[in-house]
Amino acid sequence: MKFIANNYEPKEIIKIIREWTELTQKELAQEIGKSKDTIQSYESRNKMTLDTFMNIMKKYNLEVTIEKK
Repeated sequence: MKFIANNYEPKEIIKIIREWTELTQKELAQEIGKSKDTIQSYESRNKMTLDTFMNIMKKYNLEVTIEKK
């Protein structure tokens, strides 16, 4: 799956991944070694590092691109 970063905020991408994989916040947290509260903050506040974001994308074999406008 490919995401065009211009179309989404990171918090939206994390929620899409979670829903696409049919995981709860708790299950996703367990898979990536974080807490459920951390996943909640990712989905509500865009509070994650670029490294964390890219690791999640890599884990689910997703590509992120940025298109020139």
